[in-house]
Amino acid sequence: MADYYTLLTNAGIAYETACKAAGVPIKLSQISVGDGGGAVYNPAATDTALKREVWRGPLNALFQDEKNPSWLLAEVTIPPEVGGWYVREAGLWTDTGILYAIVKYPESFKPVLATSGSGKEFYIRSIFETSNASLVTLLIDDTVVKATRAWVAGYVADELARLDSKQSVRVATTTNIVLSGAQAIDGVAVVAGDRVLVKAQSLAKDNGIYVVANGAWTRSKDADASVKVTSGLIVSVEEGALLADTIWQLVTDGSIVLGTTALTFQNITKGFAPLNSPVLTNPTANTAPQFDNSKALATTEFVARALGSFRGGTGISASRTLTGDDLGKRLELAAGVTVAMPATSSVPDGAAMLISAGPQSTSSRVTVAEGDQLAMNNLAVTVPYTLSPGGDFIAIREANVWRCHSGSETLRTSPLFGASLFATGYQKLPSGDVDQWGVYVGIASGAEVTITLPVALSAVPNNIQLTFANFSNGEAVGSSPVLQARGSTLGTFTVRNLFGATASFFWRVRGRA
Repeated sequence: MADYYTLLTNAGIAYETACKAAGVPIKLSQISVGDGGGAVYNPAATDTALKREVWRGPLNALFQDEKNPSWLLAEVTIPPEVGGWYVREAGLWTDTGILYAIVKYPESFKPVLATSGSGKEFYIRSIFETSNASLVTLLIDDTVVKATRAWVAGYVADELARLDSKQSVRVATTTNIVLSGAQAIDGVAVVAGDRVLVKAQSLAKDNGIYVVANGAWTRSKDADASVKVTSGLIVSVEEGALLADTIWQLVTDGSIVLGTTALTFQNITKGFAPLNSPVLTNPTANTAPQFDNSKALATTEFVARALGSFRGGTGISASRTLTGDDLGKRLELAAGVTVAMPATSSVPDGAAMLISAGPQSTSSRVTVAEGDQLAMNNLAVTVPYTLSPGGDFIAIREANVWRCHSGSETLRTSPLFGASLFATGYQKLPSGDVDQWGVYVGIASGAEVTITLPVALSAVPNNIQLTFANFSNGEAVGSSPVLQARGSTLGTFTVRNLFGATASFFWRVRGRA
C-alpha cells in the first residue's frame, strides 16, 4: 500500500450501496482533520471516526478527475485563524454524519498567528475511488465555504464560455469536411490545437467551434455544451484565402441542443464599415418618404425621384380620380377618359405628374377637385379641359392650383401663340408678328369702308392684301375689279371699291403687335 492514501470506510461502502439501491445520490458535505492522537498511524476501513479530530468544516469542492472517471477529488481550505496542531488524518463525511472515507495525510503543521507567530491558509486535496462517481454529490453551503483558486478559475472559465463573444478561430470552413486529423482549410494547413469554425457541414447539427486533433476533433471548451452555444454567438476568423478577418454570428434562434439543433452561421463582417475605409459594398438604406426634405440619408431611388426622373408610366383606359401613387409618373389618357387631379390639399407643394392624350384622341379630359384650379401659362382654364391629340403638359401643385408647364398644351394655350380662328380672326407668333384676316361683303362701286383690325398693331402694317370675291356669278374676261387700300392706322385701314359694280373682298394684314 502507498505511504499515504484514502480509503472508503465499511460504513461508507454500506451507505453507498444503500444509495444505489434507492436510486438517490451520495451526498458529501464536510471534511474533518485530526492529529492522529499525536502520532502517525494507518487508518483502516473499519474506522468510523478520526483518532483525534482537531477541526471540521464544509467541503470547498468535489469534482471528477478528467482522466480517471472513477476518481473523485475533494478539496478544502482551512482558514488562517485556526491551527496550532499537526494534520495527520482527514475524513469525508456524508450529510447524515457517516464517515464515508478516511485519509492518511502527510504530517503537516498548521500554524495559527496567536500561538505560532505566523498564520496561513491550509489547503487539503483528497483523491479517492468510487464504483459510481456520477452518484456522488457535493452538498455545500455557499455562505460559509471559501473558494479555492482552482474553483475560481474553473468558475470564471465556465462563465466566460457562456458569453456570446468567443475566442477567435484560426480558420473557418467553406465546405463539408471530415472532423478528424490535420488538413487544409480555406488554404491554411491546420494542426493539432488550432481552433476552427465549422459552419458548412452537410448535417448542420455538427457545425460549431472545434479544436483540431490528430484523431477525432472535439468541440472547444467554450462551445462544447448547449449553455455555451446560444443564438447570437460571435466569433472572428484570423486566417484564410477567402474568410480571413471575417466575423461570424450564430443566427439559429430559440433553444439550442448541441449536437441536435442545426446551427447556422452568418457572415456579419459586411454589416460593419471599417473605420479606415469609407468604401462600402452594395450598402442599402430605407428610402425617405416621397417629399421628405430632412437630413435623412438619400438613396439613389430618392435622388432619382428628386431630380425629376419619372418613376414610371401608366396608360389610363377608364375615368378615375388620380392619387398620390400617380405622382412622378407619365399618364397617357385614352379617348373618352376624364381624370380628376388629386385634391391639392392631399399632396405637398411641388408634387408633379405628366399627363398626355393618346395620339388620335380628341376627347381626353382633365378636371380638378372642387375649390382647385387648372392653369395654363398661369391663367386659369375652364375644366374639364380637353387635350389636343397627342397633347401633353406637366402639372405641378402650387397652393390650390395645378399649374401646367412644359408641354404642347401650354404652347397651344400660350398668349404668345394667341389666335382667333373665325371668319375674322388672327394668329400671333412669339416674335410679335400677327397675321389678321377677314371678309367684307357688299361695298358699293366708288364707296369706301374702314376695316377695324381684331388686334391693334404697334406699327403700321407691313403687308395688306385684298382679294376680290364674287360669290354669285363669274366675272367676264377682261373685266377689271380693282380694290384700293388706303389710310391705314395702327388699328384700322380703308378700302375703296374702284370696280364698276358692288364688290365683296377678302382682306389680310400682317404687322407687329
